[in-house]
Amino acid sequence: MPVRSVFDMVDEAKAALDNLSCSEAQRRVDAEGALIVDIRDIRELQRDGCIPGAHHTPRGMLEFWVSPDSPYTKDIFQHGRELIICCAGGMRSALAAKALQDMGVDKVSHIESGFEGWRDTMPTQTHDEWKAARIA
Repeated sequence: MPVRSVFDMVDEAKAALDNLSCSEAQRRVDAEGALIVDIRDIRELQRDGCIPGAHHTPRGMLEFWVSPDSPYTKDIFQHGRELIICCAGGMRSALAAKALQDMGVDKVSHIESGFEGWRDTMPTQTHDEWKAARIA
């Protein structure tokens, strides 16, 4: 069996998901208490900046941090909030959001344009500003 195209997998994931604009993602955060989960590598956050208030979760740990029976479970994911997944360009986030949907997470979506789109239209912070705001 040939290896599947990642682009086909992303298209299939997007077809099953709520694909959000940046403004709709921010509206859901403000009005409904949704949580933006940034799955980019820490080096991307340091280089490119961050979404204010987003929670960083390395892509490789996402399912383990969300799963309630994992030894790595993080409490922030255990409250039924909508999880809005974000990556750099919308492909990794689509695959990650689909994985969470397949795990049974009811309220999961992703930012279709990723951080690249966010940076063009919405406020951002440097990594240092983002870290300082988390501690405050």
